[in-house]
Amino acid sequence: MTNEEDIMAVAVYGAYGHTGRFVLTELQERGLVPIASGRDTIKLKELAAADPGLLTRQASTDDPDALDRALAGATAVINCAGPFATTAAPLIEAALRAGIPYVDVAAEIEANLDTFAHFAERARAAGTVVLPAMAFYGGLGDLLATAAMREWTAADEAHVAYGLSGWRPTEGTRLAGAVSRERRGGRRVRYTGGRVEYHDDQPPALDWDFPEPLGTRAVIGEFSMADIVTIPSHLRIPEVRSYMAAEAARELAAPAAADERDRPAETFLVDVVVRAGGEERRAVARGHDIYAVSAPLAVEAVERILSGRVRTTGVASAGALFDAADFLRALAPHLSFELGPVA
Repeated sequence: MTNEEDIMAVAVYGAYGHTGRFVLTELQERGLVPIASGRDTIKLKELAAADPGLLTRQASTDDPDALDRALAGATAVINCAGPFATTAAPLIEAALRAGIPYVDVAAEIEANLDTFAHFAERARAAGTVVLPAMAFYGGLGDLLATAAMREWTAADEAHVAYGLSGWRPTEGTRLAGAVSRERRGGRRVRYTGGRVEYHDDQPPALDWDFPEPLGTRAVIGEFSMADIVTIPSHLRIPEVRSYMAAEAARELAAPAAADERDRPAETFLVDVVVRAGGEERRAVARGHDIYAVSAPLAVEAVERILSGRVRTTGVASAGALFDAADFLRALAPHLSFELGPVA
């Protein structure tokens, strides 16, 4: 029999969103108790009607007292509500007041930069963990790059290539992307020379040699995602570049699905290559549905944080916090992971 004190409750903010629903299910499947929270009372009631045992708590990010009530009794909080430019800071503040770890699934580059810049000292002083970008974009690439590095402490370059069969972003992803584009004035962003830079030029079109079964595919270069924040946050790599399969990039212009729960699931292959001197190392992940896989990434992180299987505290990326290869292997059957041969 499970004692009441052994049951860990995890608050999920934005629980009724596309990724939030996956997170709720993942928590329940692992024996954790979710507390569903968010801004929309009607959507929370719909969640509760579908799952009568689910605890729901409405809270707006502009109401600190409501956020405190939403996190009461929780051992951690997972933020799935974008745009993270507006939700991350209030939720982190609430988590710090509650003395609990904070994890989010933000893909917004600027929001993640803000988290590292504004909360590093306070989170470290509190002895707690703030983990941004723990999702398909940001967390997965960082774990793969860290695993590929092995014993290296520095490299010259890191390349993250996304081989997606397609990409129909959810409405939440589109909104978050619009906020990021507005913040950078419509410019493109890349990480080069050890810093983030903004540019007005067109991204390069080139080919990437993916592992089988994809093989050589056309990609859009400098398709920067949250990896350009997470990877250099703890790895000494001055050049971090990312690439997106051209067919997936074209789908970004397609309209969002009317019902996001019925949207088609992508297959993906994420190929990460790190280079130092004349040596090259590779790590690869394969799976289905970039939104669904964000749930085990975030929940596995929460379980490891709560059980003390972390290497540091404060604001940190996944690769800095965890044993990257062990973490990736633990995600089976949600994704497969392999280290490529040293070249």
